[in-house]
Amino acid sequence: MAEKEGIDEESARIVAKLLAPLAPHLAEELWEEVGGGGFVINQAWPEYNPEFLKTDTITIVVQVNGKVRAELEVDANISEADAIKLAKENENVQKYLDGKKPKKEIYVTEKLVSLVL
Repeated sequence: MAEKEGIDEESARIVAKLLAPLAPHLAEELWEEVGGGGFVINQAWPEYNPEFLKTDTITIVVQVNGKVRAELEVDANISEADAIKLAKENENVQKYLDGKKPKKEIYVTEKLVSLVL
C-alpha cells in the first residue's frame, strides 16, 4: 500500500483557523478532526513571522519615455546608481536609447527606473 501524504496536525489547525471566516462549517469539521477544543472561530489568529516576508531579490521595471521596456531581477539591497546602470546596460533598453544620453533618470526605490530622452 502506498504511503499517504499530508500535512502535520499543527499545519491543519492553522488552515482551519484561516478558513474559519470564509467557510465556517468546513473549518469547524476540520478543527474537530484534528482534535481542536472549543470552536475554531474563537481561537486566536495565527501569528506571522516578518522574517519570512523578506526576499533576497526584487523585480524592477525599466521604462524609456514612459513605456515599459524591461524588467530586471536584482538584489533587494541594490543602490540607485547600480539600478540605473543595470537598466542602461539591458539589451532591450539600449535599442530604445539608441546611443542617446537620457535627459532625466528617475529611480523609485525597489520598484522602477525611468529614463527620459
